[in-house]
Amino acid sequence: MTAALTARIAHLTGQRPVRLSALSGGCVGDVYRVHMASGSDFVAKIAAPIAAPNAPPSTLGVEGKMLHHLHHHTDLPVPTVIHADDALLLMTFVPNDGALNRASQQDAARHIADLHRHTSPNGFGFAHDTTIGGLPQTNPWTQNWCDFFRDQRLMAMGHMAERAGQLRGATLLRLEHLCDHLTRWIDQPARPALIHGDLWGGNILTKDAHISGFIDPALYFADPEIELAFSTLFNTFDRNFFDRYQDVHPIAAGFFEQRRDLYNLYPLLVHVRLFGGAYGTAVERTLKQFGF
Repeated sequence: MTAALTARIAHLTGQRPVRLSALSGGCVGDVYRVHMASGSDFVAKIAAPIAAPNAPPSTLGVEGKMLHHLHHHTDLPVPTVIHADDALLLMTFVPNDGALNRASQQDAARHIADLHRHTSPNGFGFAHDTTIGGLPQTNPWTQNWCDFFRDQRLMAMGHMAERAGQLRGATLLRLEHLCDHLTRWIDQPARPALIHGDLWGGNILTKDAHISGFIDPALYFADPEIELAFSTLFNTFDRNFFDRYQDVHPIAAGFFEQRRDLYNLYPLLVHVRLFGGAYGTAVERTLKQFGF
């Protein structure tokens, strides 16, 4: 594979790689840093073979389209896509020292707040279906946010997890009952906001206390609070981020107390579908928290 990959990169770039070194973080396949003699390195993501019945098909082509959208329509720092299809995603290398400290969190808040300024007259959704963790995200334009969140996020992912044998049928029924009452806690946002969609530490690259890039997006137009909620699920950000973000977009009362946990049901369901185990227990705990 390495020889074939090297030859294909040489064909696409006009330069022959010096060597390849493996990188961590490949959720949907293998990831390599492609070292070039010029010093302008690349990153190559290679689709993994489908080894199990529940493994999702490759979505590298969709990932490339999302990065292309961010590069051309926003100021969010992302890698430049050189080539994208479902077998290979080739993009520019972005340096990363992994230090999400006070300064880099504030810089991240500036970038995310700016991203959330982008809106759509079409409502909630996106111009095409996207992906999260290799799983499909359907994005039909929808005017009502609760309808979109219920049908295209919570119930869609709940059914995927149940069909894969990762979520109990009884838990899916409890989720459906919760979805019947979402308007108790969620109001219609003032406007749809473009979100990264998979905002956790592994997808945020830093260099010298600044953000060098965001990777692995899961784009759609949404209530921006779902993005903020996800950023707390794995303790990615703390007050350094939120205080700076609120300078631009004030966060309405009740987010940290209730809506954060409700919105985090979606990434929890994504993790149930992908990994099962304790994530299913976390979903059940959240359902109980809201009375279901």
